Amino acid sequence: MLGALSLRRGRVHELCGPSRVMLAARIMGQGQGPVVWIRPGWWPERLNAAGLQSLADPARLIFAHAARDEGLLWAAEEALRSGVVPLVVAELQAPPRLTPIRRLHLAAEAGAAAAQRDGGAAPLGLVLLPGAGGAQGVESRWHMTPAPSPSLLWSDSARWTLTRLRARLAPPARWQVERINGGAEALTPQPMDDPPA
Repeated sequence: MLGALSLRRGRVHELCGPSRVMLAARIMGQGQGPVVWIRPGWWPERLNAAGLQSLADPARLIFAHAARDEGLLWAAEEALRSGVVPLVVAELQAPPRLTPIRRLHLAAEAGAAAAQRDGGAAPLGLVLLPGAGGAQGVESRWHMTPAPSPSLLWSDSARWTLTRLRARLAPPARWQVERINGGAEALTPQPMDDPPA
């Protein structure tokens, strides 16, 4: 589906921008096994599992709500460390400091060792942040935003702009993602101009 989006397992990556939840759901759809999705308990909006059906099986979701930011990070750390859950998603209001991200990386590495011992997949950690994100120490940072339609008429296609803002082993890059009726997707490289605001 999104060939350019290669995420190293056993590490924590950041997804940001207005379409970050859509991007996380697409990543969820590419894997198997349970997914722990952690959100602030005080947010009034809820993730609609039925709305995920075209992208991923909502029956795989395990929702967790935390009363404080520290609880969100603790729950993500414990889920990654277990090695039982191949994908852990944590929605945060603001970028955490470097120390919590390092703790998440260590937990993901411990979870990878536990998963390997049990014959499972190493866990993948996703931190979802609004705007342009900015968590220090993440393995990579991806920004996704809706793109305008090329036609003024109604169309069955949907478009997004996917930008790799930061990665340890790859330069910044941008792609146009288009889902055409029937679910097929096209990924077209785009020139890098200014980073998303």
